[in-house]
Amino acid sequence: MTLQELRTEIASRLQKAGIETFDYETWVFLDWKMGVGRADYYMDPGMPVKEEKLPELYEALAKREARIPLQYLMGHCEFMGYDFLVDERVLIPRQDTECLVEQAVDFLKWKQLTSKSLRILDLCTGSGCIGISLKLLFPDAQVTLADLSQGALAVAGENARRLDAKVDILQGDLFGALSDLPEEEKCFDLIISNPPYIPSQVVEGLMPEVRDHEPHMALDGTEDGLFFYRKITEQAPNYLKPSGALMYEIGAEQGQDVSHFLVENDFCQVCIVKDFAGLDRIVKGILS
Repeated sequence: MTLQELRTEIASRLQKAGIETFDYETWVFLDWKMGVGRADYYMDPGMPVKEEKLPELYEALAKREARIPLQYLMGHCEFMGYDFLVDERVLIPRQDTECLVEQAVDFLKWKQLTSKSLRILDLCTGSGCIGISLKLLFPDAQVTLADLSQGALAVAGENARRLDAKVDILQGDLFGALSDLPEEEKCFDLIISNPPYIPSQVVEGLMPEVRDHEPHMALDGTEDGLFFYRKITEQAPNYLKPSGALMYEIGAEQGQDVSHFLVENDFCQVCIVKDFAGLDRIVKGILS
């Protein structure tokens, strides 16, 4: 079998499995399992494949045909230029969430002008990609990662270790994770969160990769998808410094509702920010 024949076979199998990104993933499989990048391929597409590598490739390909996410098969993915471990205990970091981090970066740069030590709380942290990225970008900041899932926190802890990010990791239900901290450590310049926001009835209609493999705890935002925004926003003023910020990733149809929650709870400069696709993706506000 030649590389060209193998590439055609991989692409055909992925496409038949209903994977829209089959062309991109074909190149990933060739690089990941055969050690053949695009440049190598085009230099000699007629090169015979290394037969001893095929069993491992076909095993992974069969799992992908079963719609197990590619990132879970590979065990990692890139976010904000950093390499994060991922498995079925955590959501796969998305490019949309990088928009949230970028908004946080802009705020923290401004906040640095008046605050000697930044304190950041990443609620519903999952893999830790948001909080750890901010720690790496602001090394002097005190960053706390909190989640209800012990499995997610295990992944976040390993990511922090691998990326040499000195963060605090706490387990608990939203702000309940902070219950054992001294009062002076319960006040933050920024609370940032990508909480579960998909309405319960919508979860079962998601694509198989998400519905069958990503943790439902991190997806299901209860009946209307807004439960966690309500709960966090009501309590956040108790945990923010003056002029502290609250920032969320949201579903594309949730901007007005979440903005209303912030206004109701004494946040000002409330605004909705769009993602790279032009969809509403972030709601943010400053505590009055």
